[in-house]
Amino acid sequence: MEPNKKVLLGMSGGTDSSVAALLLQDAGYEVTGVTFRFYEKEGDTEYLEDARALCERLGIKHIAYDVRDTFRQTIIDYFIREYMAGHTPVPCTLCNNYLKWPLLKKLADEQGIYHFATGHYVRKRLIGNYYHITTGADPDKDQSFFLWGLPQDILQRMLLPMGELTKTNVRQIAEDRGFLKAARKRDSLGVCFCPMDYRTFLRRELPAESIQPGKFFDEMGRFIARHEGYPFYTIGQRRGLGIDLNRAVFVKEIIPEENKVILGDLKSLEKTAMCLKDWNITNPDLLLGKSDVIVKIRYRKQANRCTVTLQPDNTLFVQLHEPLTAIASGQAAAFYRDDVVLGGGIILF
Repeated sequence: MEPNKKVLLGMSGGTDSSVAALLLQDAGYEVTGVTFRFYEKEGDTEYLEDARALCERLGIKHIAYDVRDTFRQTIIDYFIREYMAGHTPVPCTLCNNYLKWPLLKKLADEQGIYHFATGHYVRKRLIGNYYHITTGADPDKDQSFFLWGLPQDILQRMLLPMGELTKTNVRQIAEDRGFLKAARKRDSLGVCFCPMDYRTFLRRELPAESIQPGKFFDEMGRFIARHEGYPFYTIGQRRGLGIDLNRAVFVKEIIPEENKVILGDLKSLEKTAMCLKDWNITNPDLLLGKSDVIVKIRYRKQANRCTVTLQPDNTLFVQLHEPLTAIASGQAAAFYRDDVVLGGGIILF
């Protein structure tokens, strides 16, 4: 498709995408807003009405795109399967890389729109012949950790109007322009379909007999106490175990087939390597075999130096330069050099 001044903007009805619409219009783009209907708790569609009202006020076209069935199959069912396998799922990472941005591209192609955009707090940069995601200007809102899986055909066409702004700036812009409801909306927290406690969500979604009480053991195989069921625990967890041993213990291992949870001290959770599947590397020459790469396995924590190599079985082997705790199967790992995202993958072990 030939470049044009049209942009398809993903609009959630929240503060960020609302201000993104304003900024794109200011920059001279013909904006079309699309609100993806991913998940609606108890039929609540206020977000949809807010996005539609904003588009009407700005005089731009609005599309509501119902993908609830796809979201259920791709994200929610995966989320449940991973916990039942004793893993730690990363639904926001999968949603962004394999659902939200590809859907934006698909719909933009259908509409003859070259660009697509969201309210993500990230930037992009052309390095050599490759576009890379880079961190946003607001370190507290930076979302680059979730976007390591995007291919070049998406990266080159995406617009990121929020990348240079802080959340404070964004709220002020909305207020100054008279969009008071958008300016004062609360930030969404956690996973959209279970923003607070995933355990309550699993109980509601699964048959009652699916999760049974089991046993905690120490590393020597000695029984410690009963637990509520292995899916309710994650590697590295310390709080919420329901036991008091007068010493700090953490979830070290989960054995689903035996409904066992192994506990250990923090030192026992340290690892010096991990292996990744389902990976994406933006430019292999900037990542593989280099000793100055940073890996993160948390959104805001634990930035560790590493060296990454491609294995014969097409997995990535990550040699950590210092031990790292609480590496869990199913988590995402993202690679950086300074503020540049080099790639990432899903942790096998």
